[in-house]
Amino acid sequence: MGLFSSVKDKLGGGGTRSGITEAQVKEALAKVQDPDLHQDIVALGFVRNIVIKGDKVSVEVNLTTPACPVKEQLKAQCEAVLKEIPGLAQADVTMTATTRAAQRDNNAAVVPALAGVKNIIAVASGKGGVGKSTSAVNLAYALARTGSKVGLLDADVYGPSIPRMVRITQLAEEGGPNVIIPPLADGIKVISVGMFTQASDATILRGPMAGSVIKQFLTQVQWGELDYLVIDYPPGTGDIQLTISQTAPVTGAVIVTTPQEVSLIDVRKAMSMFKTLKVPVLGVIETMSYFVCDGCDKKHQIFRSGGGERLARESGVSLLGAIPIDPRVAVGGDEGRPHVAAFPDAPASQAYIAAAGAAAQQLSILNAQASGILNQFALEWKN
Repeated sequence: MGLFSSVKDKLGGGGTRSGITEAQVKEALAKVQDPDLHQDIVALGFVRNIVIKGDKVSVEVNLTTPACPVKEQLKAQCEAVLKEIPGLAQADVTMTATTRAAQRDNNAAVVPALAGVKNIIAVASGKGGVGKSTSAVNLAYALARTGSKVGLLDADVYGPSIPRMVRITQLAEEGGPNVIIPPLADGIKVISVGMFTQASDATILRGPMAGSVIKQFLTQVQWGELDYLVIDYPPGTGDIQLTISQTAPVTGAVIVTTPQEVSLIDVRKAMSMFKTLKVPVLGVIETMSYFVCDGCDKKHQIFRSGGGERLARESGVSLLGAIPIDPRVAVGGDEGRPHVAAFPDAPASQAYIAAAGAAAQQLSILNAQASGILNQFALEWKN
C-alpha cells in the first residue's frame, strides 16, 4: 500500500506525469507578438531561462532595448498567456534587455574608439534656436534612466552649450598618449569643445579645423562600451556634418523643429542631408509645441501648430514627440539640471522620455531589418 502510494505520488493521480513542460510554456508565449517587429517573442529569441518548479513557472524575456516603451504591456501579455496553461498556479516574468548593435558594413573600417558603441544617434535641425541641444541632452538622460549606457558628444564647435547644460560629476582623465577618458555627467560620458575653452571666448576656426576637432572627439576619446552615443549636431549642413558622416557610422537621426514654417524651411534641408548621406531618420521631435497657462489649463500654441507632424508625414517618418513649453526646461539648462532628471514626472519630461523610447524602437526595427532576422523568419514561415 505504501509502495503504491509512493509511485502514485511520483506519477500523478492518473498514473502519468502531469507537470508543466517547457514546450507548453513556449507555445503559450508564442501568442505574444512584438508590436514593432511583428513576430512572436519566441521566434525572435526573446524568451530565455525558463524554469519550471511544479506548478510555478519563471521566465526571462530579453528585449532589444531597455528603453522599450511597451515593456510593461509585453510583460502583462506574457503573464496572461502563461496563466492559461492548465495546472499553472504562478507565473513570474522578468523583463530584461540587451541593446542590439547596428549592423555595419564588413568592408567599412570602424575607428577603435567607436568599436564598442552599439548605436550612434544624430540630433539635428539644420538651424539654431529650436531647442536642439536641449533635446539632445534630455534624450540622452531619458535613455540613461532606463539603464542604457549613454554618451553625449557636443559637435556644435562654434556654440558649445552642453557643458553648461549638464553637471560634470567626474572629470576627464588621460587614458594614454593622445587618448582622453571623457568626463561623466550623472553617469553619461560627455565631451565638448566647451570643456577646453573659456565660456566667454569665441571659437574661431575654419571649416577644416572645426572638422578636425570633431574627428579627434570621435577617434581619440575612449568611449568604451555604449548602447547609445548621442551627437548634438551644429546648425547647417557643412564641414562638421560631413566629417561626422565620414568618421562615424551614424545609425539614425532625430530631427528637431518648432511648429512654424520658418523652422521647417531649414529643417527640411537637414532631412535632405541625411537622405544624401544614407542615414535613416528615426523621426521628428517638435519643441515649443504649446504652453499651458496656470489658470485656464488651455493649450496656447504660441508658435503655431502642426509643423512637426506635417514634416514627419511628408517625410514618411514618425512624430516622436511634441514637447510643451515649460520655463523650468530653460532654468534647468542654465543650471546644469536637465529637465528629465530634475522633474521626471513633468509633461515635458514625459514627452522626452516617450520620444527616447520611440527612437529606440525605431533603432531596434532598423537593426533587425539590417541583420536579416525578419527576412529569415519570413522564409522559414513559407517553408
